Order: sequence, then structure tokens, then C-alpha cells
Amino acid sequence: MNLADKKLQHRLYTIIFESDTPAGKAFDVGLICAIIFSVIIVMLESVQSFAEKYKILFLTLEWVLTFFFTIEYILRVYSSPQTKKYIFSFYGIIDFLATFPAYLIFFFSGAHYFMVIRAFRLIRIFRIFKLFNFLNEGEILLYSIRDSRRKIFVFFFFVVILVISIGTIMYMIEGSLPNSQFNNIPNSIYWAVVTLTTVGYGDITPITAFGRFLSACVMLLGYTIIAVPTGIVSVSMINAHRKRIQLKECSNCHAYDMITTLYTANIAEETNKIK
Repeated sequence: MNLADKKLQHRLYTIIFESDTPAGKAFDVGLICAIIFSVIIVMLESVQSFAEKYKILFLTLEWVLTFFFTIEYILRVYSSPQTKKYIFSFYGIIDFLATFPAYLIFFFSGAHYFMVIRAFRLIRIFRIFKLFNFLNEGEILLYSIRDSRRKIFVFFFFVVILVISIGTIMYMIEGSLPNSQFNNIPNSIYWAVVTLTTVGYGDITPITAFGRFLSACVMLLGYTIIAVPTGIVSVSMINAHRKRIQLKECSNCHAYDMITTLYTANIAEETNKIK
């Protein structure tokens, strides 16, 4: 890659991935408007009366936005310092799924429904406005969940055993009654799950005094159980904050904080070689 290409790549990187310049801010605002407008069109197309009345208009706007997002995706791939990592990253996959499924309409008759995937572009609003605090906290949350997944699995396994036991007990209490809603153990387990999670649909209810007492105990137990996984993840989040490193990888383009400096240094080095 020659010096001119590097300058162009750096210029595109500054505009597309950063919001520190007027051009970058204008690009971000325009992209936000296009994203929201695209999602609104998808919603309106799902309404049959609008879809029939404004079919040509929706189709035209659809392909104009698809072309815009296609160019934007290609420029992101070209200007990203780590192209392969960006393509296979979370946001890179969303960018791809939010754009290219529209082209499947040329090959498959039912591919129009793939356009709903473009709603995933709403996720990208968080990074366009440079809400890195939200993104970093989200990454810490994911790390905390992965770090505590074994404890959560053990707790989940305990809850499964608990609802089976409670459902079996309720079946023993209410199952022998005439016209009982607890006529089998699966129905009783379903009631236990609904009651333990404090949802309470009310489609299955006990009628005996002991059954109602057990229901009250399960409801109170449910409030206690809900707090357990929250505490597990909270401890992991605290540990993640303590281990947090200063040099962070950009979830947008998968470059580090010093990437702009590296670009500038490379361009300066090439300039010195030419001189």
C-alpha cells in the first residue's frame, strides 16, 4: 500500500470510526438518520394497508438505503486497521446481516423477509455516538456472566431440582381431588415454575389450605432465589472492574486507543523514506 492509499485509508478511518471532526460528526448524524429511517420503513411495510398503498415508494427507498449501507460497509472494511477481525466481529456481522440479505431477493422469492434483520442496525447507534461507557460496561457485564457461568449453571440446576420437587409435592397434595388442575406432575411443575418466578398467570391454582400455604412459601422463596444470580454476577463485575486494563480495544474497528497515532506515525515514516 503506497502513501496515498494510506492517507486515504486514514482519512476514511477518521470520518467513519471517529466523531472528533466535523466530517465525522456529519457522517454519524447522517448514518443515524438513515438507520432510523430504514427501520421505520421496515415497520411500515409490515402494515398491509401501507404496504399496498406505498409499495413503489417503499421499494425505491429500500434500495436507496441498501445501496448507501452497502457502500458504508465496504468503506468500513477498507478503512479498518484490522479488516478480518472487523468482518468477523459482532458489529461486523451485524453490518453484514443488516445490508446484504436484501440482495437475496434476486435469488430467492421469500428473501424479502430477511430485510427485517436490518433492525439490528439500531444496536450500532450506541457506538456511533461514541457511548464507550455503555459499551465498556456491556463488555464487563458479558465478561462477568462468562466468568460466573459455572456458578450460574449450578444454581440453575438447583432451581430445576427445586421446581420438580415442589411440583411433585403439589401433585401429591392436590392431584387426588376431583377435577383437579394438578392432574399430572408436568402440570404441577409448570405451576411451580410460574409461581417460583413470581409471574403468577393464575391458570392453575390450588384449592386446599395446605396447597395454598405451599403456594405462599414458593412465592416468598421466589423473591429470595431471584437475588442469588444477581449477587453472583455482581461479584464477578466487581472483580472485572479491578482487573480492568488501561489499553482498551475499540469494539467498533478492533483497533487500540493509539491506532490514530500509529497511522500518523506510519505516514510520517513513509514520508521520510520518500525524502
